[in-house]
Amino acid sequence: MKRILLTMWCLLTVSVGVAQTQISGTVKDDSGVPIAGANVLIQGTTSGASSDFDGNFSFTSDLTGTQTIQVSYIGFETLRQSIDLNGSPIRLNFILKSGNALDEVVLTATSSTRSQKETPLSITSLGPEKLAQKSTSSQADILRSVPGITAEGGGGEVASNIFVRGLPSGGQYQFNPLQIDGMPVLSTFGLNSSAHDVYFRNDIGIKSLEFVRGGSSILYGVGSVAGIINYTSVTGTATPKAKIRLESATNSRFKADFLTAGPLGGEDTSTFYALSGMVRYDDGPLKTGLPTEGFQLRGNIKHLTDKGSITFSGQFINDKVQFFLPLPLEGGSRDRLTGNNGQEIFTLQTAAASDIAYATPDGMYHSPIEDGVATRGGYFMAQFKHNFNDNLKMDAKLRYSKYAHQFNLFLDGSGVSGSKAVETQAEYLAARGLDAATTFSYLNGQPLAANAKLFENRILDRSRPLQELVSDIKITKMVGKHTFTAGTFLSRSDAGDFNVITRYLSELNNRPELVEVSGYSENGVTGRAIAYTNRNITSNKIAVFLTDEIKLDRWNLDIGLRYERASGTIENEGKESYTVDNTGIANLDEVTWGNGAWTRGKVDANGFAVALAALYKINDNLSAYGNFSKGYFFPELRGVQFNELDQPSSYEPENIIQGELGVKYGNSKFSGTLATYLVSLSDRRSVSFVNAPGGGFTELVDTQDTNTFGVEGTWNWYFAQGFNFGGSMTYQAHEITKSSKNPEFEGNELRRQPNFISSFNLGYDNDAFDAQFTYNYTGKKFSNDSNSIELDAIGLAGLNAGYTFNLNSEGGKETLRLGMQVFNLFNSVGVTEGSPRLNNDQTEEEFFVGRPVLPTRLFFNVTFDF
Repeated sequence: MKRILLTMWCLLTVSVGVAQTQISGTVKDDSGVPIAGANVLIQGTTSGASSDFDGNFSFTSDLTGTQTIQVSYIGFETLRQSIDLNGSPIRLNFILKSGNALDEVVLTATSSTRSQKETPLSITSLGPEKLAQKSTSSQADILRSVPGITAEGGGGEVASNIFVRGLPSGGQYQFNPLQIDGMPVLSTFGLNSSAHDVYFRNDIGIKSLEFVRGGSSILYGVGSVAGIINYTSVTGTATPKAKIRLESATNSRFKADFLTAGPLGGEDTSTFYALSGMVRYDDGPLKTGLPTEGFQLRGNIKHLTDKGSITFSGQFINDKVQFFLPLPLEGGSRDRLTGNNGQEIFTLQTAAASDIAYATPDGMYHSPIEDGVATRGGYFMAQFKHNFNDNLKMDAKLRYSKYAHQFNLFLDGSGVSGSKAVETQAEYLAARGLDAATTFSYLNGQPLAANAKLFENRILDRSRPLQELVSDIKITKMVGKHTFTAGTFLSRSDAGDFNVITRYLSELNNRPELVEVSGYSENGVTGRAIAYTNRNITSNKIAVFLTDEIKLDRWNLDIGLRYERASGTIENEGKESYTVDNTGIANLDEVTWGNGAWTRGKVDANGFAVALAALYKINDNLSAYGNFSKGYFFPELRGVQFNELDQPSSYEPENIIQGELGVKYGNSKFSGTLATYLVSLSDRRSVSFVNAPGGGFTELVDTQDTNTFGVEGTWNWYFAQGFNFGGSMTYQAHEITKSSKNPEFEGNELRRQPNFISSFNLGYDNDAFDAQFTYNYTGKKFSNDSNSIELDAIGLAGLNAGYTFNLNSEGGKETLRLGMQVFNLFNSVGVTEGSPRLNNDQTEEEFFVGRPVLPTRLFFNVTFDF
């Protein structure tokens, strides 16, 4: 071991000092328009720069002799040119031709600058223009078109369920972390069940998106079982830049985004800034009477040093958004129900529940349900890049984040044993053993119509404060054909998870009024604090990794290892039943609340990962590649259980093996990929929270093994001037191969994973008018492990179009774009999931509890770019 460490140190510290050469120039497209953000790099080294908004670049190099300079930018062919470095300044002017997706440079999960065509992994990249064409209502709207991803956005803007190819239901970025500028939004999944996207909103300050799947993506930074979703922010350059976007949509939505970027200081300054943000108010996408509103600010200051850069960046968010869970639908047809007033029901969530309050041992409790998913806080990050010489560089990041976060939501039923999802008044009384003479009325005393149906539901209030300290340090050394990278990732996370469930009764209508039951409820509440949990969790992670990217004449080889140790402490508060009122109604006088007695435990585990990948360049247009990885996933700390001796359950990593073989082809008119893959997951700790007697939840844990075989293809074809047709298709055959608690499930398909996924897009762009039609198809899937509930296939179409006016007659880049977007163009119907709380016990008789896709929504926007 000592010899290995000594060898690594020697490789990373050898350097040679030589004279410097100044290299500068411009990068433009074939129409003479400057390209901002193009990467200019001496091939095989770390020497390079990015072009500014005027297309200008400048950097120095210690190298001598004949070298190859490489220029690349998303959507353009990569250009290479030989240059002679002898200490004299060199001026270069590059013209880039429009290219294909495989010529785009990869930024994520790699140590060297190379295009997708040269990388032995499956990669999807979206630049600023593509991102602008996506609806930004949720991450699902953006990621739905990414190959191999099943994105469910029926819950609204946040907590999108993201399922990656070949893996069982995890949702909410469990297997594929969401990153901003190379750092994870959340370093540890499972501190609570909040998704990564509750801490972040997209704005026009995002420059690009990359999704890297499999292979070496499991090694770098936070690590990942399946892949990494990485957003990169705009940074400032020497040319000032500003953009404002105003958006309005049906159901009273207004959103304003802005971006400003440029130099800080005089003409020769080396310091630049970028500031972006958004403010938004929204009564939709489904009208509940509860608003979605808030703002976010993000920014960065970058200072260029003689040998690198220092960047400080940060975010502040104060936002709340409504979240939608499944609701009762018609059994069989799964159509939306008709309410007591004869109108089709889109949501049973109601602002009337915001007045719920009652006594507890800690005083009066006021439900925060009105705030929905509320997040307030932010992060501060520092990044240091330093080139010790042309062959040795360091990239170090440090981030501190702190959020006050709540995830309050309406559940999908009462949880009362023997009750129906929707009940007549007689059925309601019979299921609860109440006297037939019991009466129903609105809170104002008006009697409820005798034929009016009822919907009893629960609200779950969850307070989830979080703070994290994360660092990621990489040192890269180039030795001949090898690019060695050694790095470490460390994180410390502290999180709380406080939960209270309250039951209430309402009529069956959109935005229903609460209903009073004589002798059984008070102000519509039928159960006060019927369930309570409170826990604190601390997570510590430390990982080290070593990779080697080898570039030969026709071969590119990747080799890497990662070791990680994870530990956590879990504190669970005990609970008791307390009498806090004297109404004489047991379900109101008693509450379940914390007793101040804590059970504490500590767990730890080790994980080891290895990745091997190879790509062979058959010719300039065609490459063949393969990759293999053995990785791990640490179980959710919130799911750690305690036995009768208050000892925590075993905590062992889940193991995953992945393999992929494929080809990549690209020329000026067409690019495409075709791959086959295998995924094997063992010792998967499958956790389900299902309805428990009394209205709370019971945690069910099953240890499973799963296998998946899949085939995936992507393409993008520029078939005529201004026109392109692109898309992807994924077919996967998957099954549960072992179930410790339910052997009868072995051979069943994975829940919520379809066999077939596809995406198609047809676009046109002539620099003035642009339009894109998209269609995303998700095949049939099962909602549970028992495969007792099958969900029909869903197809969602979208339309984006706009016209851009040039406001500068002198040829500048001041523009105005008028645009429109349509989500769910044909108002397609379908159900994205059943009820997770009913799980394998869900049936489909008179009613079916499921989450429908959101209805059609029309957006209009105006974008000023100056």
